[in-house]
Amino acid sequence: MKIAHVAPLYESVPPRLYGGTERIVSYLTEALVDLGHEVTLFASGDSQTSATLVASRERALRLDPRPLKSEIAAHLSMLAQVRDRASEFDVIHFHLSHFLHFSFFEDLADRTVTTPHGRLDYVDLAPAYERFPRFPLISISHSQKAGLAKANWLATIHHGLPTTLYEPTFETTAEEPYLAFLGRFSRDKRPDRAIEIALRSGLKLKLAAKIGDDERAYFHEVVEPLIDGDRIV
Repeated sequence: MKIAHVAPLYESVPPRLYGGTERIVSYLTEALVDLGHEVTLFASGDSQTSATLVASRERALRLDPRPLKSEIAAHLSMLAQVRDRASEFDVIHFHLSHFLHFSFFEDLADRTVTTPHGRLDYVDLAPAYERFPRFPLISISHSQKAGLAKANWLATIHHGLPTTLYEPTFETTAEEPYLAFLGRFSRDKRPDRAIEIALRSGLKLKLAAKIGDDERAYFHEVVEPLIDGDRIV
């Protein structure tokens, strides 16, 4: 098949640092190439892929040091590129948030699939989707669908990892066994729940996560008081 993946422009594919959506897009793109499909990736120019890369801007938005960037304008430019080449693909897989692409591809909705990689309970999303009900969606969890319960859900496909990414280690070491939390210090990711699990299990927990500007209050108010520097670090 001829498949297009349309990634967000916030991070490269794969991301150099944190970027969950872009990492999953990379895993999926490379796996489809390995299966013999003709894959085109629409992403930032600093992305690395074995697929055909189409870049609408040289660098990912968050790694671009220039001031006064327009995230919406950058994504609109990319969507124009996708639209110009839409006839080349059997399916176009969008990984964009807030359904920005719907108005561009309404006449081609049955040749697209959209995976929202974040929460769907924003107050404006349901009215927007009701305007474009033909677009098929893939959820990343069953609970995610609650925000758009009446949408055209095709399936739930949880985020996966390449089977060769991690090798299990069965030998014991001198270090005490511990749990790890990797992600983002935000209400969405529930680091407080990870801490609760660690405390109830009696295991040490190591936290390594990004703090966004809009998440600092949550971190300082909810998470930081639970970090004791001993069992929770």
